[in-house]
Amino acid sequence: MNLTELTKMYDFTGRTVVVTGGTGVLGQAMVRAMVGCGAGVALIARNRAKAEPQVAALAGHDAPGRAVIFEADVLDAAALRRAAEDVVREFGRVDCLLNGAGGNHPGATTKPELSFFDLPEDALRFVFDLNMLGTIIPSQVFGRLMAEQGEGIILNVSSMSAVRPLTRVLGYSAAKAGVNSFTQWLAVHLATEYSPRIRVNAIAPGFFLTEQNRFLLTDKETGGLTARGQSIIAHTPMGRFGEPEDLLGTLLWLLSPASGFVTGVVVPVDGGFSAFGGV
Repeated sequence: MNLTELTKMYDFTGRTVVVTGGTGVLGQAMVRAMVGCGAGVALIARNRAKAEPQVAALAGHDAPGRAVIFEADVLDAAALRRAAEDVVREFGRVDCLLNGAGGNHPGATTKPELSFFDLPEDALRFVFDLNMLGTIIPSQVFGRLMAEQGEGIILNVSSMSAVRPLTRVLGYSAAKAGVNSFTQWLAVHLATEYSPRIRVNAIAPGFFLTEQNRFLLTDKETGGLTARGQSIIAHTPMGRFGEPEDLLGTLLWLLSPASGFVTGVVVPVDGGFSAFGGV
């Protein structure tokens, strides 16, 4: 294989990628990368107003691809089915699904004033629904299209907390562990029951500063590390938090033909956190 053939693998021209959770810090970087590689990105957004500036900025950079907003909640199967119909009308087909929707809830996190024994059911249910059902339901809706056409790629966003459960974030760690298990299950199911050309994998980011965790890991006043941030860096051999761009090589590889014999894996992008025993 020569350089031209290898480079062509990462040309997404004519391919449609459906993205959930694409308006967060990490999601925006991934959407930019895919549009920059020529993809048509169907941005599934619950809040159109939040996504519109992002799409306008992409259009202003004269990228080879384009992004279009489709309104739907990842927990609303009927809305997702309507969105899927609109995506096919707009782009012709669906080649990839990036399940990026997820997050935590303060009520599903232990703290001095809230013990494990008192975590409220509604907060735990919110986290499980958002991360687990928010991955499963879009996979049902858009995975059906892939099954019908006999090919496609589903890429889930997991977390390092699924691999090495973090203190305090019970709901999030358990839900993301479920995403890992679902990734493996779905990879086998779709390949054996429908087509071996349907692949399912996941990325497990390590520690990146996002809107949700920035002021848990860094001090809002000084910008220095909190005690939790210091502990994370001490257990990350590369000695830093990730930058959104650090995810892009793995993202594009798993969505491209370059990973054509890879399915059912969860790839850590974590600066070595998962490899470090703490000693």
